[in-house]
Amino acid sequence: MSRERACSVAELEPDTAKRVVLGGVPIAVVKDSAGAIHAIGDTCTHGDISLSEGFVEDDTLECWAHGSQFSLLSGKPLSLPAYEPVPVFVVEIDGDDVYIDPDVKKDIA
Repeated sequence: MSRERACSVAELEPDTAKRVVLGGVPIAVVKDSAGAIHAIGDTCTHGDISLSEGFVEDDTLECWAHGSQFSLLSGKPLSLPAYEPVPVFVVEIDGDDVYIDPDVKKDIA
């Protein structure tokens, strides 16, 4: 699969997340407090909860139901009860649009 348009940059407010589904993959597109745009898997690894309904602070996204925080940079959980990471996707900005390839995940060391 190739990259798909996820949303426009204008649809994203700082410290917010937007749920999109691309190629059947739920993704949380997030604009952090510094204005950087990230894309991570939208499902909390602790439970079947949409992370895009959670809280953004700096470069983390917190699950509203369980309180686990995930790094927007690595997808790694930063607090319990989650202990498995969520996938992180490559984001491309083309003009005023945000593109993501749901089949290409960032290689996080």
